[in-house]
Amino acid sequence: MPCPTLPSLAALALAALAAGGAAAGQVTVFAAASMKTAMDEIAPLFAEATGDTAVVSLAGSSALARQIQAGAPADVFISANPGWMDALEADGLIEADSRTDLLGNSLVLIAHDPQATPIEITPTLPLSEMLGEDHLAMALVEAVPAGIYGKAALSALGLWDGVAPKVAQADNVRAALALVATGEAPFGIVYATDARAEPGVTVLGTFPKGSHAPITYPAARIRDGDSAVADAFLAFLKGPVARAAFERQGFTVLTE
Repeated sequence: MPCPTLPSLAALALAALAAGGAAAGQVTVFAAASMKTAMDEIAPLFAEATGDTAVVSLAGSSALARQIQAGAPADVFISANPGWMDALEADGLIEADSRTDLLGNSLVLIAHDPQATPIEITPTLPLSEMLGEDHLAMALVEAVPAGIYGKAALSALGLWDGVAPKVAQADNVRAALALVATGEAPFGIVYATDARAEPGVTVLGTFPKGSHAPITYPAARIRDGDSAVADAFLAFLKGPVARAAFERQGFTVLTE
């Protein structure tokens, strides 16, 4: 017997029509920029499995949350830290019972030099001396989760004061990644999943977990969004197909 495969879009559409003429739906997903590679893989898989379309908007979690606060039409929000989800929940903008901690990640120091030697990130790391007159690429350190985690880690290690004047802040973590990949900055701080997605950078080391809060990606449905398709998408994110995709990208899947 041949192995079962996911149903084609055409078969799904015909089945929907036969069941009552229901048309395929669309879910608008606001997701943290660090999820780009994973979402590029997962959105087509969701369409293949359900017949619905996921339109993904990627940016820094802070920018996305502010857009939602301003009334942007989103159905699902996936933040790279709990803080911005907390802000939307406090504003009554998400369905609290739909909120779930979806993913985990780690924070790494990256270099543009492909021959860079791995190092241990400790309070004795001479990061300021390593930079010299150059810059350390980071996402916005007061707003974007990757930047917030990065500043917290450097501060906990006693390294922040020495490098703060040399930090080049980018709008989101993928923009910081690009600064290092193109050689505009010799070093940067990004998520491990970002570094895995970019062959133009080298991971020097991973920040100790105790140097920053756990990196957690909560997901939730936006109040007044398309609840049916949004719930289907959230369920898909917790399922085996999405889990495998997230794990391929280096995320830690937190849902059962």
